[in-house]
Amino acid sequence: MVLSYLIIAILLDWMLGDPYFFPHPVVLMGKLISLEERLAFKYCKNSRAEYIAGTLMVFINCFLAVAVPGFILYLLKGRAYQVFFIYSIYQAISARMLHYEASQVKKATERSLDEGRKRLSYIVGRQTSQLDESEIYKATIETVAENTSDGIIAPLFYIFILGPLGGYLYKAINTMDSMIGYRTEKYEYLGKVAAQVDDVMNYIPARITGLLMGIMAIFYGRYHETMASIKKYKYAHLSPNAGYPEAAIAGILNVSLGGGHYYFGQYIYKPMIGDSKKEISPSDIDRTIRVMYGTEVLFILFYSILTILLIKM
Repeated sequence: MVLSYLIIAILLDWMLGDPYFFPHPVVLMGKLISLEERLAFKYCKNSRAEYIAGTLMVFINCFLAVAVPGFILYLLKGRAYQVFFIYSIYQAISARMLHYEASQVKKATERSLDEGRKRLSYIVGRQTSQLDESEIYKATIETVAENTSDGIIAPLFYIFILGPLGGYLYKAINTMDSMIGYRTEKYEYLGKVAAQVDDVMNYIPARITGLLMGIMAIFYGRYHETMASIKKYKYAHLSPNAGYPEAAIAGILNVSLGGGHYYFGQYIYKPMIGDSKKEISPSDIDRTIRVMYGTEVLFILFYSILTILLIKM
């Protein structure tokens, strides 16, 4: 039954994405985190206080992410329970939205550099005002690659283990990390615990994503190159996890990703991922999107096989 709910939720995501007019739990999480951040910076007078406030944010938001939908599921019965169960899975994944946003960046950049920079700023934390065309495409590819793990495989992994509440829990942690988990002077202490918890939560999913992308590389005739890229560059990232999907995509596309950028006015060094000197093109974004969908399909395929085996045991 859960497998059928999962498949329905994924099909809904592919067909609908995340319409801007439709209320989304992550938007509510983001508003709460923004409020908590403002209060923390207003009342915390030193780094220790910011660290404690950031720790409390993690506990409060994780509790609410599980308690609120858990209570709703407890109250619902029959068809209403099924609908909310499916919705809970659907809202946790974001393949169609990743596809849409990456395509919009590509189209905007083809119209003008300024439009591309502005559109890219909607989906990345780095400053985009000085990026050239190739850097815009590279940042888009990196975002799709990393979010194949963060926005698709990781929530599905925790839904597989903990049910829909696992998806809510993961999204709360990942949203905190995306908002305050930066290694900058401003967020060094407030976002430290959120970033550390996010690293732990993504440890297994990131490696699963890299492995699945390695399998996808077979269809591009670059399996050995991709696995070699993962082996060489899996730790060539400030995150202990993001290097896996980015190294895999670099191997599949035969491009170089990574490199330092400005975040909130502060330059953050990042190592390069990949040895290729090939110019990144708009078509590389399209290929990355196809790898993203293929990775999701492979995960569901293995999930289905494992579920069937467990039922028969």
